[in-house]
Amino acid sequence: VQLQASGGGLVQAGGSLRLSCAASGRTFSSYDMGWFRQAPGKEREFVAAISWSGGSTNYADSVKGRFTISRDNAKNTVYLQMNSLKPEDTAVYYCAADVGVASYYPAEYDYWGQGTLVTVSS
Repeated sequence: VQLQASGGGLVQAGGSLRLSCAASGRTFSSYDMGWFRQAPGKEREFVAAISWSGGSTNYADSVKGRFTISRDNAKNTVYLQMNSLKPEDTAVYYCAADVGVASYYPAEYDYWGQGTLVTVSS
C-alpha cells in the first residue's frame, strides 16, 4: 500500500488543522492506521491510532482531548483533526499502516507516507 499525507501548514496557536492520508490499494480497510510525528532533533513519536474498522482508537496523552483520528474506508483515507494546537505540536506528521494490531512503536508499522509539516506559531 502507498500512503500520501497532506493538510499540513502554518497555523497560530489555538488554531486547527485537518490532516489526511490517502492510501492506494484495495486492502486499506484491513490495516490498522497510525499517525506519528517527528520534531527537529527528536525521535518519531506516536500520536494516534485507529483500528481497521474504526471502532477502536488510541491517543498519546499529549494530544488526548485535542486531536481526533478517523477513517473512511470507502475513500481509503484516514484523518487527523487537530484542534487547540500548541507550538509544541510543531513537527512533520506521518501516517502509517500496520498489517497487525496498531502499535505505539514506529518499528511495528509496515508502510509509511512521506510526511506533512505542521508549524504552530505562538
